[in-house]
Amino acid sequence: MKKVFLMAAMLLVLAACSSDGDQTNQNVNENKEKTEKPKDVEGRKNFGADHALITTPQPCVMIATWDKEHNPDVMMAAWAGQLDYDKIVISLSKHKTTDNLELTKAFTVSFADERTVAESDYFGIVSGNDVPDKVAKAGFTITPSPNVDAPIINQYPLTLECKVVSFEDGMLIGEVVNMSADQSILDAEGHVDLTKLKPIVFDAAAMCYRALGDSVGKAWGAGKKFQ
Repeated sequence: MKKVFLMAAMLLVLAACSSDGDQTNQNVNENKEKTEKPKDVEGRKNFGADHALITTPQPCVMIATWDKEHNPDVMMAAWAGQLDYDKIVISLSKHKTTDNLELTKAFTVSFADERTVAESDYFGIVSGNDVPDKVAKAGFTITPSPNVDAPIINQYPLTLECKVVSFEDGMLIGEVVNMSADQSILDAEGHVDLTKLKPIVFDAAAMCYRALGDSVGKAWGAGKKFQ
């Protein structure tokens, strides 16, 4: 869908361009050609700046918001990470979600898992502008968050309830005011167990979703053998 919108926008721009615009495009292309090609690293395949991934795999975070009609909306985002102990950062282009964020100043973040691959992918390819009831169409249900003005998607067992701290230049920063987890994904000590959650990640190189694997070492422990 994004590609369709992008192509339409490009055609409109080209149709409106004058000869001055054509000259500007020519200058841009000439500047690109003048950009120094990076040197190859010996013994490896070198991609330069033309690559399908920078940091991968990436978490499949599901952002849920209310729209102006108080309909729940959810989208998948891959460019996300933890900014601080209680803050999350997500890179977002223009979506219905961004309109909702301007309205409510709140959102929830959940994590796609092996059980919800098809539904989560659906939320990533269908816009709420075109299908306002897409959450219901996927067979999902919601519970209003008691802490922020946003919906919790019941089928995702781990959810962060967030307030918008800032949203500038496509960079969303949210403060996590609460994290809730279904009992089904907790270990005997009450901690979130990723082997029970079974989150998926986005592999940008292969354009697919992958399951997380087994634990291969103890954090702040495996490296002690070199001390």
